[in-house]
Amino acid sequence: MADTPNPIRIQKFLSGIDYPASKDTIVETAKKEGADQRVLDALGRIPDGDYDAPTAVSKAVSDNA
Repeated sequence: MADTPNPIRIQKFLSGIDYPASKDTIVETAKKEGADQRVLDALGRIPDGDYDAPTAVSKAVSDNA
């Protein structure tokens, strides 16, 4: 979907996060790092659960766009 932020943009706001990380931790980290609303909306759509790497987050974002 054209409205989905690209994975590099999303990862910019998740630098320093320790994996595995829960969806809540991912969203909270992005908020603290100043993510814009498009990034927060995209992260808000990923399924609940633990993510073991940045690639897993990126895949979940693209799968749930």
